[in-house]
Amino acid sequence: MSRFNLPDLGEGLQEAEIVRWHVAVGDRVAVDQPMVAMETAKAVVEVPSPVAGVVSALYGKPGDTVATGAPLVDFRLDDEAPAAATTAVTTASGGVVGHMPTSDEELHEPALPRSAAGAPGRRRRALPAARDLARRSGVDIETLAGTGRDGLVTVDDVQAAMVRAEPGAQVATTTPTRSPAGGAEGELEVLRSLRRAMAQSMSLARDNVMECTVCDDADIEHWESGNDYTSRLLRAIAAGCRAEPGLNSWFDATSQGRRLFHHIDVGIAVDTPDGLLVPVIRDVGNRSSAELRADINRLKVGARDRSLPASDLRDFTFMLSNFGVMAGRYATPVVVPPAVAILGAGKVSRDVVAVGDKIEIHRRMPLSLTFDHRCVTGGEAVRLLGAVIKDLELRS
Repeated sequence: MSRFNLPDLGEGLQEAEIVRWHVAVGDRVAVDQPMVAMETAKAVVEVPSPVAGVVSALYGKPGDTVATGAPLVDFRLDDEAPAAATTAVTTASGGVVGHMPTSDEELHEPALPRSAAGAPGRRRRALPAARDLARRSGVDIETLAGTGRDGLVTVDDVQAAMVRAEPGAQVATTTPTRSPAGGAEGELEVLRSLRRAMAQSMSLARDNVMECTVCDDADIEHWESGNDYTSRLLRAIAAGCRAEPGLNSWFDATSQGRRLFHHIDVGIAVDTPDGLLVPVIRDVGNRSSAELRADINRLKVGARDRSLPASDLRDFTFMLSNFGVMAGRYATPVVVPPAVAILGAGKVSRDVVAVGDKIEIHRRMPLSLTFDHRCVTGGEAVRLLGAVIKDLELRS
């Protein structure tokens, strides 16, 4: 009997959710046969079998979250047809997401066993939400005995430690409460996959970024017909970053420095039924409008069907939220670290404007620029916004 643990599915993600099993206990599987679809904060990944054999146990059901390194499948191996020495686990898009031995002697990805959880020099395994709660509440997570699988520290473990530290304290739980108005219990919707990742990302931004937002409008009345709004916004962002390179950067609070980039990679917030994804359009300052539009279309389709590789979802140097395609004029978009700036584009409207001594009606695009005031000055921010507006107000 050999056990297969969930490998790292890319980007150092600490957990994944079971979407569906393709096999059942008793099924015979071949090497590289898809066993289970796992959903991470980045994509849905098909995990293949590393060996030939018979499935003897499955750990978890659809909707369960499995920590990286935790047991996933037990096999009874085919002694008469041993698997090859090694194999690679691949995503649906073909990228390698792990490398694991598959001989009869060893099938395990490195995992922290319960008995070694507190060993010196070993960082305790914990859910990201539990680690964040422990940090904010002053609980030393390394002292906790996790009740999750293989000693994984859960949010409940941290909450229990908070109660022990302050016997009279009230700790929030996930139990539905009664509505003061109607007296009926509301339905608890557990945050999963993208929404859980969004909650963690927004908590990180709230705790680590000093945000400030400035707003203005770009007059686009004289645009030539056929202008592509998103492509024009990307071009304008490139113009803004050339005028003020300090906003096309990452901030490192530990070293108290910012890393300036010469390339401009813009993460675009895409709303999907499952939550928010931020695919990245690369090198926007050196590409034509047609090239940008083709990439925008590809990324939007891939975001909505969860087929994008992890490489398309990381390392943005600037952010764009084009929320105005749905509704809203101004906003306070959230900067996701380590980036330091995000531009929000609101709904284009026809406004009354003064032109010399006359009053005219022009189309205007509301803009909201949020920046990390720890490393970006107000002057830098408004100069970038001014350069963005200047580029957007060109006819073409």
